[in-house]
Amino acid sequence: MVHEIYIVDNKNELRDKLTDSFKREVDEYKFKTIKTTELEVALRNIPSLIIIDEDNTDINIVEFCKSIRSNEDNSITPIIVISSNREKEHSVDVLKTDVQYYIKKPLDDEYFFYTIKNIVGLLTKNRRISPLTGLPGNVQIQTEMKKRLLNKETFAILYFDLDNFKAYNDVYGFSNGDEIIKFTARTISKHIHQIKNSDNFVGHIGGDDFVAIIGPTDYDKVCQDIIQEFDKYAVDFYNEVDIERGYVEVANRRGIIEQFPLTTISIAVLEVDSKIYKTTLEIGEIASQIKHQAKSVLGSTYIINKRRF
Repeated sequence: MVHEIYIVDNKNELRDKLTDSFKREVDEYKFKTIKTTELEVALRNIPSLIIIDEDNTDINIVEFCKSIRSNEDNSITPIIVISSNREKEHSVDVLKTDVQYYIKKPLDDEYFFYTIKNIVGLLTKNRRISPLTGLPGNVQIQTEMKKRLLNKETFAILYFDLDNFKAYNDVYGFSNGDEIIKFTARTISKHIHQIKNSDNFVGHIGGDDFVAIIGPTDYDKVCQDIIQEFDKYAVDFYNEVDIERGYVEVANRRGIIEQFPLTTISIAVLEVDSKIYKTTLEIGEIASQIKHQAKSVLGSTYIINKRRF
């Protein structure tokens, strides 16, 4: 994963210095200098970190930082301000705007290097709110969707949901259920991340619900490959008796035994175009309808909703 770091600075000296400091990790960190007037456009990409050199800008730093935080989409992006202003009152005023670090000049290169690395690393870990799968959670899922909408990209969102998973948990227990969740995460990630020429993302909404965001590709093949692998290995989580008869038996609240098919996977694919969809809420509403259609079909299945002009 590449961490885009924007430097608000009227010069390129800081960018060049940081690029040199991170030259051994050039594949992970990308530094870009932007002017104060370019920030609004740049923030559409929701960078991993913003560094502001107060000395080399012609702004009111407090008001500038407030303007960044006024947009909720930028609430998760950490900010570092570097300045030669050593007055405590000034630094505290800046920190009150929800800036994470105020570093006084002159900069110590090694200290600055590890400050950047650690704050980006912490953010990455905190975004992965699923300790079970290690995948990004709802905050990052929403961020990815908003970023693509703001940049007017055409992309597809794939929603994954396991069928009859509750029945499996009732029979085999939550510990075994967790193993199916992890297996599902591995299967989805494997096929999504092997798509070429696509900016891919896989997230764990929670429970047995997953989401993937990919660029234009052969969606039929992606879904078919995931379903094929899921159906092939999901049966390994059942005993021979249940595999032979093709269902599990679960007593309902009244003590009556009910039969539930083995767990399968349903995939709802929504191709998104910014000309049609403006918010993540709109996307979620349509995707929910598609997922309901997919889950109404017995067995593993997928439904693709193509964009409409």
